[in-house]
Amino acid sequence: MYGYDEWLEFQRIAGDEFGRRVHRVSDWSAATPDAEWDVRALVTHVTEEQQWVPPLLDGRSLPQARLAVEPLGEDLVVEWERHHERASLAWRAHDERQHVQLSSDTVTALHYLTEQVSDVTIHTWDLARALGDDDVLDERLVEAVWTVFAPQRETLTASGLFAAPVAVPEDAPLQFQLLALTGRDPR
Repeated sequence: MYGYDEWLEFQRIAGDEFGRRVHRVSDWSAATPDAEWDVRALVTHVTEEQQWVPPLLDGRSLPQARLAVEPLGEDLVVEWERHHERASLAWRAHDERQHVQLSSDTVTALHYLTEQVSDVTIHTWDLARALGDDDVLDERLVEAVWTVFAPQRETLTASGLFAAPVAVPEDAPLQFQLLALTGRDPR
């Protein structure tokens, strides 16, 4: 449905949206919609995911990539900016058809990019909620991420990465449907 260049633009938008909220954090121990994470853990998770992008796109195996990734420093704002920029450059320097070894499978760079954009998008909403910030996501981004998650409706909960879907009316806005599908209550 969307091509690699469009997903590169979505990656930029998702990173900008997440980064804007990272810059607004004043309480790193604030609760997030995910009961297991506070704001620091959430931002750490998303930033670490960005760290993995360059070595994995460069063709490193998971064990090799683990050796290439250094622990994050204390200033998560700086760390987010640094690693998101590196990931962005890596996405633009690689071909969409190349293969990338992930923990559960070997996929194309395009598939990996859609996963990354989807993860950052959902966690942007989590961070916005934790901060009491505007939690409306870019409409084009929501539509794109919906194309990733909707076909996986039956397997998302089984993956262990998401809570059970939350019931929302069928005519709910697409952002509500997307969040509900990933086990978040958008209301």
